[in-house]
Amino acid sequence: MLKHLHIQNYALISHLDIDFGSGFSVLTGETGAGKSIILGALALVLGARADSKAITDGEDKCIIEAEFDEGIIRRELYANGKSRSFVDDSVVTLQELKALSTRLIDIHSQHANLLIENPDFQLEIVDAVASNESIKTTYTTQYEQYTAALQALKDLQALARKSQQDADYIQYRYKLLDEAALQESELEQLEQEQYRLSHAEDIRAALELAVQALNGEQGSAIDALRTCRLDEAAPELQERIDSARIELQDIAEEAERTLNRVEMDPRRLQWIEERLDTLNGLLHKFSAETIEELIATREELAQQVNRLDSFDFDIAQAEKNLNAKRSALTQTAKALTQSRQTIIPSICQRLIAGMKQLGVAHANIDILVNPTTDFTPSGCDEVQIRFAANLNQSLRAVSEVASGGEISRLMLCVKSLIASTKGLPTIIFDEIDTGVSGDIATQMATIMREMAQHRQIIAITHLPQIAALGQTHYKVFKADTETRTETHIRLLTNEERITEIASMLSGNNVTQAAKNTAKELLNEQIND
Repeated sequence: MLKHLHIQNYALISHLDIDFGSGFSVLTGETGAGKSIILGALALVLGARADSKAITDGEDKCIIEAEFDEGIIRRELYANGKSRSFVDDSVVTLQELKALSTRLIDIHSQHANLLIENPDFQLEIVDAVASNESIKTTYTTQYEQYTAALQALKDLQALARKSQQDADYIQYRYKLLDEAALQESELEQLEQEQYRLSHAEDIRAALELAVQALNGEQGSAIDALRTCRLDEAAPELQERIDSARIELQDIAEEAERTLNRVEMDPRRLQWIEERLDTLNGLLHKFSAETIEELIATREELAQQVNRLDSFDFDIAQAEKNLNAKRSALTQTAKALTQSRQTIIPSICQRLIAGMKQLGVAHANIDILVNPTTDFTPSGCDEVQIRFAANLNQSLRAVSEVASGGEISRLMLCVKSLIASTKGLPTIIFDEIDTGVSGDIATQMATIMREMAQHRQIIAITHLPQIAALGQTHYKVFKADTETRTETHIRLLTNEERITEIASMLSGNNVTQAAKNTAKELLNEQIND
């Protein structure tokens, strides 16, 4: 139940605090007084889209806070367009706020009557009364699994078609890399060997010169160091000369061994150059920098080639999975349809009874449940409410035959029906009485008051018959300050209610007769 509403710096409201009680409350006030502003602020705190233009001129932010039995919700809107939401002082997301608010309150705006013409809303009516939430939850889960399986199959089939179209090209590219027998680090090794083979003659000449200079038969460096003896004169220097001689001897031997390994092999050089041309050509063709990248590409292509052979199996498995999901979904959809068809006679009877109570003596209503061509997020049913207001009149879609007043009455009956099954704590009716007057308005008020026996009902109305049946009466009005016009709301006393209802009956010129009528209306509700 909504217990308290606080509004600060919202549109024409600089500061507003109002307590709400249980039962049936009514809000009245002249057109333009600000009833819609209060309702807009309440919608904002319940998760409606924020608009910084709603902030009172000259202020940095607005605050709306609603206290329910279950907790306190606060919404803060800033001039920069940002907003923050809180539940019991804990920050929540807008989605979380909306999810919570749907369990606390239902605001029926004056434009919501048009919903009765919407097939989706008509389906919601049936489901609300059918209390089939458990089946719907199962269906939703299975529907998501089914659509995911269907999409997976479609993706696999599309990939198979594309892969089949590219099969020859994929296999051609794989064959190029596979037949190349690529080895890691091969390019660097071949380039080094190519250098040695292509420079073999120069390398041999240099090595021969080094061997001759170090250890040749005439005037070699090693022989010269061998004849140089400074043992007694400079023993330390002699030691270094001997060490150098040994090192040069080792170098000479290694140079000679290397010389013996250097070969002149034109065939090997030719093969290497051809191999390098092949490798470099592949690098260019596949836009790769290294042999390792080519090897990775080869492995990827190998998987694609293998994939070509496995598509038939994978598609068969995907189809099997889809069929299983479809079968389970079909069974749940049938149960959902059955739950709807079972409750429809009761819905029609209760709506007809309600419409007759509201003055449509020959009202007739039926609800068609037609199968859809495929699964939908809400099942396999299309629901259509058909209506007739007159005796022997053919049943047709509500939008085709119902007047504005009849739609208002039908919507109230629907809300009453849903409220009795959903147990929503609070319902706010914003001028649901559009298009009705007189005794019909009284009957509408009676229905709302009956609904208020089990939940909080707040009605915004222009009709005195409805205002008089309210257990609590609030007036919304505007007042001027030195700088601006502001919207206010206050709880009316019994005497103030008489004046307010008399004003609703006769206009600004309140007559004694209007006051007497107002007293009679109020006495009737007190006696009730």
